Amino acid sequence: MHPASLTVQRVREGLAARRFSAVELAAEALRFAEAENPKTNAYLHFCPERALEAARQVDQRLARGEDPGALGGVPFALKDVILTKGVRTTAGSRLLAHFIPPYDATAVTLLEQAGAVILGKTNCDEFAMGSSNENSAFGPVRNPVALDRVAGGSSGGSAAAVAQGTAVAALGTDTGGSVRQPASFCGVVGVTPTYGRASRYGLIAFASSLDHVGLLARNVKDAAVTLQVLAGRDEMDSTTAFAPVPDYAGRLDGDVRGVRVGLPKEYFSGLPGETGDLMQRGIRALGRLGCQVSEISLPVTDYAVACYYIICTAEASSNLARYDGVHYTTRSKDPENLIDLYRSTRGEGFGAECKRRIMLGTYVLSAGYYDAYYLKAQKVRALIARDISRAFEEVDVIIAPVSPFPAFRLGEKIDDPLEMYLSDIYTITASLAGIPCMSVPCGRTPAGLPVGMQILARHFDEAGMLKLAHAFERAGGADA
Repeated sequence: MHPASLTVQRVREGLAARRFSAVELAAEALRFAEAENPKTNAYLHFCPERALEAARQVDQRLARGEDPGALGGVPFALKDVILTKGVRTTAGSRLLAHFIPPYDATAVTLLEQAGAVILGKTNCDEFAMGSSNENSAFGPVRNPVALDRVAGGSSGGSAAAVAQGTAVAALGTDTGGSVRQPASFCGVVGVTPTYGRASRYGLIAFASSLDHVGLLARNVKDAAVTLQVLAGRDEMDSTTAFAPVPDYAGRLDGDVRGVRVGLPKEYFSGLPGETGDLMQRGIRALGRLGCQVSEISLPVTDYAVACYYIICTAEASSNLARYDGVHYTTRSKDPENLIDLYRSTRGEGFGAECKRRIMLGTYVLSAGYYDAYYLKAQKVRALIARDISRAFEEVDVIIAPVSPFPAFRLGEKIDDPLEMYLSDIYTITASLAGIPCMSVPCGRTPAGLPVGMQILARHFDEAGMLKLAHAFERAGGADA
């Protein structure tokens, strides 16, 4: 019953065979997570009362002979930008250090309705702004694979918890790669569904047109089961789609013969050696599975980084304007007047990266610069979406690296924001287009660092994406 060895299927089988109860599992998972957390700082806080109560409800369902739910008894972790009623939610920021939400996010409600047991809230870059999880006001997350390296960001805490074995699965959020990149760095599966597939209600906003609720798991099947729970229309979120939700796990049959796989030449030219070698091995493995591999072009890729950082900072500057010390945030002490309250609260509360993005976003939205920057970036975004749509006329999925490099050392890039932004170069295109994408483990470098392979699919074709990832995983990945 050790939590680090469990999957969703093993939890269900163990409960059904009465090898352990949900309460026993939750208690052991909490004990193990609390004992291991000092190594990685993956969790910011735990919620044992909530976890044990959810576990008791699962045991009661089983005692009545009822289905405990698709995630019955499964220990979960939540990124600390997802609201949990009565449980502190900080977004990794001093501004929300004591914030207790009055309601649950839709994703949380759906998980608990499916029987999930939420152990606690995971560390993240402040307001989900970062690519290394070093921007948290509560300290960085360390990668459980190599403790001197970053876990990736901004969902590094959730990825580290799954990789460390202190949660069977976890929720994260993805704006420009914040689920896929930490999944790659930590050697787990990370899924970002189509924009509108899963509700964002109860998610603390960074960039509203780009934010997704995503998930991290130990294998593709667990990811498919979790996505099944999260997907669907939510009346509380007008951006969720009415698109039907297929049986994701039921379609994992392993047969991917004839699947047309596209390799964007812009993503593979100049790819560093260790990552490039593993990607090529992974592509050969797809060929052996019967996929038809061909080269494609996404010509607007070169403009994606600039486009993304204009749009996301503009939306961030607007979304973060609400944190003024008046409503529900930490307030600066003894301000001289109202303007000083605003200035000092934000100056003391926001970290350097948040300030940087607020200033950049305010600039690109300002009079005289809106047309030159923000409007032009939106036009480029439309061109990127057009390139993606045209590519899917030729292929069924697109394969790409997740990051140019494996997990880097703590402190290595934190003082160079531009280099940090460029680490997102392979993930932001899918985010701008709003298509489903994921990272699946693709092997390890000679130093033992994980590398992920990114799979991109058509809008709402998460089923096809997961099917290919599952076949790749079952075949042994790049080592097949």
